[in-house]
Amino acid sequence: MIQNTRGIVLHFIKYSETSVIATIYTEKFGRQSFLIKGVRGKKSNIKANILQPLFLLDMEVYYKPMRDLQSVKEVRNAFVFSTVPYDLRKSSIALFIAEILYKTIREQEANSELFEYLYHTIQMLDLKEEGISTFHLYFLLQLTKYLGFYPTNNYTETESYFDLKNGSFVSSKPMHPYYINPILSEYFSKILPYSENQHSEIKFNYQQREVILDKIVDYYCLHNEGLKSVKSLAVLKEVFH
Repeated sequence: MIQNTRGIVLHFIKYSETSVIATIYTEKFGRQSFLIKGVRGKKSNIKANILQPLFLLDMEVYYKPMRDLQSVKEVRNAFVFSTVPYDLRKSSIALFIAEILYKTIREQEANSELFEYLYHTIQMLDLKEEGISTFHLYFLLQLTKYLGFYPTNNYTETESYFDLKNGSFVSSKPMHPYYINPILSEYFSKILPYSENQHSEIKFNYQQREVILDKIVDYYCLHNEGLKSVKSLAVLKEVFH
């Protein structure tokens, strides 16, 4: 049965000389894998360059429930990026976010709130002119609301260590290594309420931003079994160094 749906590209691999298997987060069916034939051929109506990380698609698909590999009839850009493919900072953020989503979102069912959050936030990345260096921090923290492990923002002068394992601020240094020290915990508590469309007045230097990013990734690894490592993290750090 042919279905129309919007999609967000998370990942793709070569399948044959001309075909690929693309993992796409769809509006109607959640995470799905699609065999896209001939995409790397010269005469294909579907070009491989629209399958880059976080590209937004309009799709006509031959969807069959419980099928491991779906088929497509047509795929086209739903939103044409003006900056993401050409701005090294934004393209590295897109690669990083796509890897996080690929490793954390497993549900093969619709989640309209999550899809709309991702779809509009990705558009925002393309349009954004300020605050690029902290975009991914706010994105990851807001994403935890939809993944079910948003941190408790109970920071005070006495509750000043953020415990990554229990997701809240505590009064003394935890007995394990997964925590944020009091100085950075204060920064962390301040950025929690912000979202990607706001220009935070909180100014980080490179070292502070890098440590907080590492801690957020650790937090994801502790609370999501699908995430063990993030290969694109090193690239992201290098670009923003």
